[in-house]
Amino acid sequence: QVQLQESGPGLVKPSQTLSLTCTVSGGSITTNYGYWSWIRQPPGKGLEWIGYIAYSGSTYYSPSLKSRTSISRDTSKNHFTLQLSSVTPEDTAVYYCAIPSTAYWGQGTQVTVSS
Repeated sequence: QVQLQESGPGLVKPSQTLSLTCTVSGGSITTNYGYWSWIRQPPGKGLEWIGYIAYSGSTYYSPSLKSRTSISRDTSKNHFTLQLSSVTPEDTAVYYCAIPSTAYWGQGTQVTVSS
């Protein structure tokens, strides 16, 4: 059973870089379960897909966030990370790591952007 767990700061100041880690257990991120993704849900809004890193290591980002987003991985630690730069209060959301269209989702972590 693949399990995903997000971790990282719950509070980030405007203009700084948000950094989150998704630790995977029960399966390897180099295995093709699907696209290892980051997704967020701002308060009162729907889910927004941010981007993914594939089992091969290739990445793809949402066009609306591409200029500020970087997703990378550490295969020795079996985790992948999200970095979102130049954050504003509009980046406040619950952030999930997941393999979309599967049951493999983390529980989500609240990130608030505020000074």
